[in-house]
Amino acid sequence: MTEIRNVRVVILDRDGVINQDSVNYIKSPEEWTPIPGSLEAISLLHKNGIKIYVATNQAGVGRDIFSLDALGAIHEKMKRLVIDAGGLISGIEFCPHRPNDHCPCRKPEPGMLNAILDLTGANPAHTAFVGDSLKDLRAGEAAGCRPVLVLSGNGAETHRLRPDLVSVYDDLFAFANEEISL
Repeated sequence: MTEIRNVRVVILDRDGVINQDSVNYIKSPEEWTPIPGSLEAISLLHKNGIKIYVATNQAGVGRDIFSLDALGAIHEKMKRLVIDAGGLISGIEFCPHRPNDHCPCRKPEPGMLNAILDLTGANPAHTAFVGDSLKDLRAGEAAGCRPVLVLSGNGAETHRLRPDLVSVYDDLFAFANEEISL
């Protein structure tokens, strides 16, 4: 069992939370476009002592739509833009598998979140997992994290399916503003 330390961690989904999503996948750094305010939100969290991690399904790799090298280049662009905005992403977990591979790390399974929690020693009950889909919410719940829905990306549709959610924000920036006051 991992020792739980007093570290504040927020885990973010990528597509639809940090960047604009696409039904055709984000396949290159040129296609990766931040959602307005998302880079500033990560900076705000970072400047307030919160460590940011990303957990993202990337089935496009498993489907040979884009390569691991392309995914790495996308993540390098994202990290560079976050640094330019004054923030820091401490780590990225991704699952390259397709849904029918039944991988334990692919959301809605909690594998990626558990890996981050093990790495950081963060208390899951005090760790928010911010997403825009039912898969995200279910992964957060399965890992014992506080599931947070943002209405960007697929969030509005997800909220229609799960109107019972308590933690709902217009976007990542709105979430960050409230999170730093906790």
